Amino acid sequence: MNLDNIVIVLDRPEEPRNIGAVCRAMANSNIHTLRIVGKKEEIDIEKVHVLAIHAAYLFDNAEFFPSITEATADCVCAAGTTRRRGKKRKGKLLLPEEFAITADKITTGKKKDQGGKVAVVFGNERTGLDDNEILECTMGVTIPSSDEFGSMNLSHAVQIICYTLFRHDGKGKTGYTPIDKKRLKGTVASIADNLQKIGFFKVTGRGDMERFWRDILSRAALSEGEAQYLEKIFDKASGLAQKK
Repeated sequence: MNLDNIVIVLDRPEEPRNIGAVCRAMANSNIHTLRIVGKKEEIDIEKVHVLAIHAAYLFDNAEFFPSITEATADCVCAAGTTRRRGKKRKGKLLLPEEFAITADKITTGKKKDQGGKVAVVFGNERTGLDDNEILECTMGVTIPSSDEFGSMNLSHAVQIICYTLFRHDGKGKTGYTPIDKKRLKGTVASIADNLQKIGFFKVTGRGDMERFWRDILSRAALSEGEAQYLEKIFDKASGLAQKK
């Protein structure tokens, strides 16, 4: 597991002390990249530092973004953490241990500076990630908890995921650098364009189709060569279909 390629994303956090506790949880597990969806000037930095203590540097070095999509654009996949299940909530939700296996595969390259980034997205303390925010992610992770009281503190959830990643003794080597979400978007668009050319779906169904391919292919952690080959397959299939 290359923990340097793990990115923790907090979406619209409300309680600055929770952010500080998140920093400590990350530092405990050697995870050092924090990104926040929101505005830094709206956060009480002094309260963050009260609980972050010696891990305050993680917040001080954090990057801020207007959306989950932009915060995870350079990542191979974005795992949204959620307790709720539903049609729009990524179908099968991975357990932390199952997610760690996927993260290990993606983040660990043949050389130290290889491997792709994996984002773990945590929602607002009160509401979690809503359906639209989950759609910005490419997979889902859930932490089992009691049916009687399933709600979990933000920093506790981050601690569990970070600790699971830290403890995972993965030794798999991909031998290549997987493409990030920004590059994957181009491959998905190419697939959708070719399917649309042959009348595979109506224009109104394109969004769902693109999300389907994005989610599936991000979990596959494609190399640049694989992405190009996949694009050529759909391009050729579309050309042959149009000739007939």
